[in-house]
Amino acid sequence: MILLLDLCYEKDSLSKYEFVNPVADTLRKAGTHFETLHFAEIAEDELGKYDKIILCGTALKDNTYADRIDVFSWLTQYDGPVLGICAGMQVMSAIYGGSIVPKPAIGLERIEIITDTPLLGEPRQIEGYHLHNYGVTLPEDFLLVAGTTEVVEAFKHRERSIYGIIFHPEVRNRWILERFAGLQNSF
Repeated sequence: MILLLDLCYEKDSLSKYEFVNPVADTLRKAGTHFETLHFAEIAEDELGKYDKIILCGTALKDNTYADRIDVFSWLTQYDGPVLGICAGMQVMSAIYGGSIVPKPAIGLERIEIITDTPLLGEPRQIEGYHLHNYGVTLPEDFLLVAGTTEVVEAFKHRERSIYGIIFHPEVRNRWILERFAGLQNSF
């Protein structure tokens, strides 16, 4: 079962309809079992019941998650595949030693995939929908998967199935969510 983690400023906020529910709809249509929780509801001792975790994005002006990074310290201990989308990628970068940096982007943009991975596939260009005020720096133990070191579009942990993408696959690239649901815990 996948844990779908809502990073919005409060449980059941209106932003959940834009940033969490479309991810849930994709998983549901793919026949994937999942449970949705707000990040403030996480019980670290219950994380073992989830095979995978997706950290969802938030609204442009919703940066509450960034003020509460310590709440996500369990990420470094979780053994299963993890996908961070937008705000989720920012959380992952901060937890693993990178930084959250100003990088506003809104709209469709070309994304250059430069590293072959089980999540995004072979190097090529795709189009992705961006809606964020912040980007990330690449943490030390991560590989750049898409973009450049100045504009990190996607990254992957060097040894674990931990991915971050700054764009929103629930808008334009639902196949990424379907691929993540099918990932095994391997490099």
